[in-house]
Amino acid sequence: MSNNTASNTTFKALVVEETSDGEFKKSIKERSVSDLPDNDLLIKVHYSSLNYKDAMSASGNKRITKHYPHTPGIDAAGVVVSDKSGTFAEGQKVVVFGYDLGMDTPGGLGQMISIPADWAIECPESLTLKEAMIYGTGGLTAALSVQKLEKMGAKPSDGEVAVTGATGGVGSISIAILKQLGYDVIAFSGKPEQSEHLKELGASEVRHRDTINEIGSKPIGRELWANAIDTVGGDYLANLLKQTKAGGAVTSCGLAASPELSMTVIPFITRAVSLLGIDSVYIPLTDKKAIWERVATDMKLPNLESYGEEITLEQTPEYLDRFIAGKTVGRYVVNVKG
Repeated sequence: MSNNTASNTTFKALVVEETSDGEFKKSIKERSVSDLPDNDLLIKVHYSSLNYKDAMSASGNKRITKHYPHTPGIDAAGVVVSDKSGTFAEGQKVVVFGYDLGMDTPGGLGQMISIPADWAIECPESLTLKEAMIYGTGGLTAALSVQKLEKMGAKPSDGEVAVTGATGGVGSISIAILKQLGYDVIAFSGKPEQSEHLKELGASEVRHRDTINEIGSKPIGRELWANAIDTVGGDYLANLLKQTKAGGAVTSCGLAASPELSMTVIPFITRAVSLLGIDSVYIPLTDKKAIWERVATDMKLPNLESYGEEITLEQTPEYLDRFIAGKTVGRYVVNVKG
């Protein structure tokens, strides 16, 4: 497709607009490629996925997206239309996670995106574009969390791994990957009605999330799990650390409960517990390619389709509202191409 032809191409996108009274309105609109930023790589998006960050952008969170109107979508999987840098060939299948996509750069909830070429990686042959988005940023974050625990020496024989926010995108994929790699998982959730679902994903045991906080204000508690993956932050993260076994580690990748961390350093200096930060947005492209190869090989989940609910682009406003209301379960894959 020539540059002139591409610039005249129209496509559908979710557009979030700020109204005169300070509210934010979500609707599906027709846009033109000429509305997109002038970057090297133009991609026709086939699938995207929904993440909590997309919901924050769509609700007008200025810490995520500064300028409106805007198209959210921090994930995209599609086919290259053109690449002025020469990195990718026309028709090549690629995936995009993180960087500024869906934040202040129009994102994957539009049928076309224009990005720097070094934001994209080739989609592994063992994954379809839809499967790639079943993982999405949530699955990538889960895989990075498990890998970081492994780098700290974690192994299945150490004991149970606790996972918070278990019904969410990161939590649910974390459980499944851990189970596949041979770990016993304790799933913590505020949705007891999802207990059977979590056991189907691979959890050995499901507990209510508030049991983590029964320790109260004590600086340290009994050693209950070998390692943990926290997706919610706040007191849940602090109290996970207080109850992790000596030499264990807890990864942190979310703040749905709170960005604050209030605790003493006692678990760090008396049990050598480690707090591990997880970044899936700005990690080097080489590291992103490496973890993605694991997602496509030893971390690839069987029956992958069962981990994601497919929705249409037109359904995204309703589903993004569910994130804010805390009513999501698992991963949501958006069929953008229709």
